[in-house]
Amino acid sequence: MSDRTLTEAPAPASSRHVDAGDEGYSKDLKSRHINMIAIGGAIGTGLFLGAGGRLAGAGPSLAIAYAVCGVFAFFVVRALGELVLYRPSSGAFVSYAREFMGEKGAYTAGWLYFLNWSTTTVADITAAATYAHFWSLFTDVPQWVLAFIALAVVLTANLISVKYFGEMEFWFSLVKVAALVVFLIVGIWLVATSHEIGGHTPGLSTITDNGGIFPSGVLPMLLVIQGVVFAYASVELCGVAAGETENPEKIMPKAINSIMWRVGLFYVGSVVLLALLLPYTAYSSDQSPFVTVFDKLGVPGAAGIMNLVVLTAALSSLNSGLYSTGRILRSMSLSGSAPKFTGVMNKGKVPYGGVLFTAAFGVAGVGLNYFMAEEAFEIVLNFASLGILGTWAMVMLCSLHFWRRAKQGRVERPAYRLPWAPYTQLVTLAFLLTVLVLMWCDGGVGRTTVMFVPAIGAALVGGWFLVRRRVAELAASRD
Repeated sequence: MSDRTLTEAPAPASSRHVDAGDEGYSKDLKSRHINMIAIGGAIGTGLFLGAGGRLAGAGPSLAIAYAVCGVFAFFVVRALGELVLYRPSSGAFVSYAREFMGEKGAYTAGWLYFLNWSTTTVADITAAATYAHFWSLFTDVPQWVLAFIALAVVLTANLISVKYFGEMEFWFSLVKVAALVVFLIVGIWLVATSHEIGGHTPGLSTITDNGGIFPSGVLPMLLVIQGVVFAYASVELCGVAAGETENPEKIMPKAINSIMWRVGLFYVGSVVLLALLLPYTAYSSDQSPFVTVFDKLGVPGAAGIMNLVVLTAALSSLNSGLYSTGRILRSMSLSGSAPKFTGVMNKGKVPYGGVLFTAAFGVAGVGLNYFMAEEAFEIVLNFASLGILGTWAMVMLCSLHFWRRAKQGRVERPAYRLPWAPYTQLVTLAFLLTVLVLMWCDGGVGRTTVMFVPAIGAALVGGWFLVRRRVAELAASRD
């Protein structure tokens, strides 16, 4: 099939790349859904739970790590936004990889994304179970039981229809945003009034008297970057959701552009406040740093409410993961690179085969919570980071191919573009490679994870040989 040709008049529909995976969806996601999904993608488990352990390791310099990763996350979602405006697709970057890099590219992009979200699903149910243990009612309940309940509840809602997903994600995101706004207001007031928190007086001295911005040196800040990348894992979700909304060309630019200031306000601002409120040594990986602050503040019920909020964040991320992988797997299934059953839709126009396939890996995560409850979150976080790095790299490679075709006059770039192309793509790819090197340098679980890269590569190659005949047959039938 030919690509859209550069002409003064709009190209006819028949000249555009057509992805079979885009057909059959309802267009029930509204502007408010997309905007809140974009916010939800920028505020996830990595901030609410992961920031505690990273603050304890890197100190206030964690804010710098969040800022740097946030810039590159914005580049990725801006590149995806340009592709979405060129051709909205529920297959998102998998569909674009198919158009610009062929079926092998689509196959690789799709399974790397699945690696990301199948492991993130485990991280989310682990986080949900960890949060639930905050309340005495659930203290004696095994972590794996709570993880299973979280998975079952979100899976059930996700299978009904995209409208239910959109509404659930809208309210989940609204709760997260409202909670962070409240925290920012309260935190600023506590710092401004020097109000004591657990016997400590907040302020700039909290940083200067405890080793400064880099209490353990620059290296710990660099090493936590691979974990910080996980915090931005859902920013690409709005690109997937664009395939199920009307008028994406009006909705998407506004939603994507707002991600940058959200990153600055919610991520960097929150971490700076956390560092000003309590010494970095007061935080730990066992508890959300926001819960730690309100717990030490001694406000009756405040810690419990904040814990409910961070539980909502985990469920929101789980909800998003099941949604997006279902759509990506359907796009792959209809091209032959994923199992046939993942392309099946129910009466609610939900690709339930792909959703259930992802949920099955969540069940495996329940087992991980049974055997390795203490290490479960960090283990899956590192593997999820590999998937994220691969997914972001594929988005930027698609963007780079798109830019080259535009320079050749074979396609037309929309008015909404990734700035400074192609240098932005190249610098972002270099950054992603650097993160992989940092994972190796971190030792421990991070180095072990990087050692699995050859195995993941071998699995992708082996899988391709298993599906290539079906891929070729389906491609021939489409042509």
